[in-house]
Amino acid sequence: MFQAAALGLAVPAGAAAQEGWTPKKESAGGPIRSGHLLLLSGIGGWYPERRPEPGDVKQQTSDALMIMKESLSKAGSSMENVLKVSVALVDPENNWEPMNEVYNTFFPKNRPARSYWGATGFRRRGQLLQIDCIAYVD
Repeated sequence: MFQAAALGLAVPAGAAAQEGWTPKKESAGGPIRSGHLLLLSGIGGWYPERRPEPGDVKQQTSDALMIMKESLSKAGSSMENVLKVSVALVDPENNWEPMNEVYNTFFPKNRPARSYWGATGFRRRGQLLQIDCIAYVD
């Protein structure tokens, strides 16, 4: 049955419940924890309650990654334990290099896998990026 689900094949309704499987997840003070994995999503580059003006992409990248670092620390992990990062970035043609410059200071070695895509904007006007990550806890 697991192989069928992993391959996207039809699984009878209620089959997972019949086997007694439930996702093992819990809140970890920001991230969601499942076993040794931490999933942290939707970290914006700008929050008006933290800073009145949006700032540029360097400032927003630094702020988002500081929030990530603090959240991972509270959950018992660190930036060194980040496995994967996803970045949604407004105007990547102009914002990629400055974002990447700051990003590399948070991950100076053994960088995590990363994907990114361009975005047309976010709910909060002036926000230039949003970051997600997957990390682990020993």
